[in-house]
Amino acid sequence: MKTAIVHDWIPVMGGAEKVLEEIHRVYPGDIFTLMKNEDAIAGSYFSNCEIRTSFIDRLPFSKNKYRSYLPLFPLAVEQFNLTSYDLVISSSYAVAKGALTNSNQLHICYCHSPIRYAWDLYHQYLDEANLNRGLKGLIAKLVLHYIRIWDTSTVNRVDHFIANSAYIARRLKKIYNRDATVIYPPVDVDRFEFRENKENFYLTASRMVPYKRIDLIVEAFSDMPEKRLIVIGEGPDFKKIKAKAGNNVELLGYQPFNVLKDHMQRAKAFVFAAEEDFGITPVEAQACGTPVIAYGKGGALETVTPETGIFFYKQTRQSLKNAVKAFEEKVGAFNSCTIRANAEKFSRQNFSNSIRTYVESKYHDFLQQQQD
Repeated sequence: MKTAIVHDWIPVMGGAEKVLEEIHRVYPGDIFTLMKNEDAIAGSYFSNCEIRTSFIDRLPFSKNKYRSYLPLFPLAVEQFNLTSYDLVISSSYAVAKGALTNSNQLHICYCHSPIRYAWDLYHQYLDEANLNRGLKGLIAKLVLHYIRIWDTSTVNRVDHFIANSAYIARRLKKIYNRDATVIYPPVDVDRFEFRENKENFYLTASRMVPYKRIDLIVEAFSDMPEKRLIVIGEGPDFKKIKAKAGNNVELLGYQPFNVLKDHMQRAKAFVFAAEEDFGITPVEAQACGTPVIAYGKGGALETVTPETGIFFYKQTRQSLKNAVKAFEEKVGAFNSCTIRANAEKFSRQNFSNSIRTYVESKYHDFLQQQQD
């Protein structure tokens, strides 16, 4: 099979890019993406890959302000000439699934999510960007309306959908009325060595942006001065969150991987308050044998079990504080080996095996249909 892999964009090396990397390891074809940041991919797996970009990559400020060109994304992805490929795999959380294919090609989409700021986060996006009124707000609403129309019009360009969680599969069914097979994203659990002995502090780690709800975690622990919280990460909300932190909360800012891993290995529990489509960090913490206190919505419900953590079901300080209390009453019942074993279900090897089995099965069926 001559394979093309279409990815939305590569501005940083995030979770979606880890999925792209693993897909490319299994099916090392040509990569197409709207734009790439050479600095971000320098020294990474992709530094030696042939990556073809769209005209977006050549527009002014596209490396940092690429989202400003949102109205052009549908046009850009449709300009990729994929006619010489047998198999097209799109890795999509925006427009990659809209790549043009023909009836002699099999198109499989690994969907991280439908375009969130055009669908389920539409009103939140407008509120946070102050685009609920005025001329700019009207233009933004018109653009997102157009994106929704285009997005739904491209659904039938995909032969088969893979979702990164059952949570996303339900969203795909709701928005696109398409069924999807769940294959969880790859987590590099082998980089997070297991440690059984824990210390008396809690940990959270994330980029500090509103939906991650690091502010909620810091506020809740500031209400519990007898409990120590360490926060790793930086971002636009860092100063605002630091201003809320009590004396028992330590914000370390950005830290290199080895420091993050060391804290994950030693922490009493990892605290996670975001509603994520999947959520890699709770799995990484479990790979260290560390239990998780997680918000009980989204992907965390699929990666954290009653044997590996505790849930809280409202994004409020009191709900989180109640979960911490429940955790401490149960802390002796958590087994680090069991927690580690749960994380291993999400390994890179499991992902690669699942992708290979799925694609080969669908391609075999596709060839049979072509012959019939």
